[in-house]
Amino acid sequence: MHVRNALLAATFLALPLAAQAQPISGLYVGAGVGVNMLQESDVELSRGMGATVAARSGSAEFDYGLATVLSVGYGYGNGLRAELEGSFRQNDVDSFTGAGVARPIRSLGQASSYGLMLNALYDFSFPNAPIIPYVGVGVGYQWVDYSGVRGAGSNGTVILDGTDGQFAYQAIVGGAFPVAEFPGLAVTAEYRFMGTLSPEMDARSGVTNTRGTAEVDNFNHSLLIGLRYAFGVVPPPPVVAPQAPVAQAPEIARTYLVFFDFDRADLTDRARQIIGEAATNSQRAGVTRIEVSGHADRAGTPQYNQRLSERRAAAVASELERRGVPRAAMAIQAFGESRPLVPTADGVREPQNRRVEIVLR
Repeated sequence: MHVRNALLAATFLALPLAAQAQPISGLYVGAGVGVNMLQESDVELSRGMGATVAARSGSAEFDYGLATVLSVGYGYGNGLRAELEGSFRQNDVDSFTGAGVARPIRSLGQASSYGLMLNALYDFSFPNAPIIPYVGVGVGYQWVDYSGVRGAGSNGTVILDGTDGQFAYQAIVGGAFPVAEFPGLAVTAEYRFMGTLSPEMDARSGVTNTRGTAEVDNFNHSLLIGLRYAFGVVPPPPVVAPQAPVAQAPEIARTYLVFFDFDRADLTDRARQIIGEAATNSQRAGVTRIEVSGHADRAGTPQYNQRLSERRAAAVASELERRGVPRAAMAIQAFGESRPLVPTADGVREPQNRRVEIVLR
C-alpha cells in the first residue's frame, strides 16, 4: 500500500536544484497559513481486531483542513538557504470504511500532525522578474494524532485514538514576491508535500471492547500563503535623474593690449573699452594681481621712449582705478622701446609697439 506514495515522494525529492542564485544573506523568519489535504489513508488493524485480512483492512478519507508553518532560517548569499520549521496540520474525518465497518459514519473525529523539520532551499534568479521561485527539501520528526476517529462495524463501533511520532520528509515548491516599499519583506506562496513513515494508533471495538493497534498513512498536500522577512536588507540607492550639464562660464581673456597714437599717451575710445573689459573680468575671475606694462616704438631716443611708456602705463592704471580696480592690486611698470611686439630698426614707427599690456594674474 506504500509503493504509490513512496514514488510520489521520490518525485518531489528529485527536483533539480540548478539556477543562477538570488542572494539572500543573513537571518530571516517566515510564517504561512493555508489549506491542507490529508491524502486517503489505508487502515490496517492488528490481528486481534479481525479474523481475516479483509476484516482488518479499511480506509479513511478526510475533509480539507488547516495547515500552518513557522520558520527561522539563514541565507548564504548564493541562493542557498537553511531553515528550521515548526508546523501544524489538522483535518476532520469525512468517512471511515472497511476494517469491519459495515457503513461509514461521517464527520466523526480528527487527524492532526505537528513537529519540526530541517529544510534546505534554493532561490532561483531571473532578471527583472517580479517573483523569486524556489524549491526545497526537508527532513524531521512529526507526531501524528488521531482523536475519536470511528466507524460503525458489524461487531460494533471501531474507534481509533492515540499519538505516534515518526520520521518525516517533505518537498517544497514556492515563489516569493518582494515588497518594494519594505526592504527584506516578501509575500510567499507555496505547495508542500509532507509525509511520514506509517504511524500506529490505538484501536478498540466499542461493543466487545477488543483492543489492538491500527497502522495508518500520513501524506499531506498543503497550499500556503505567507510572509517572509529577511533582516539587514539595505534598500537600493534611489535612482537619480541625470542632470543637465552645467554650463561652463566662458573663459576670460588674461591679456589685453591697449594701443596709442604716435607720440601720444591719451586714451582713445577703443582703448577705454578694452580697459573696461579688463577691469570687469578682473573682478569676476579671482584675479589677485594686475600687471600694467607700458611700451613705445623705436622712433625717438631711448630716454624719451622710456618716459613716454611710463605716461602710457600711468594713463591705463588711472582708468582701471576709475573703474574699480584698487591701485594696490596693480603692478605698474614701463619698458620703453626695449620689448617691441614687432622688431624694427631704430627710428622706425610701428603702431603695434605703441602699447600698454594688461595681464591678469
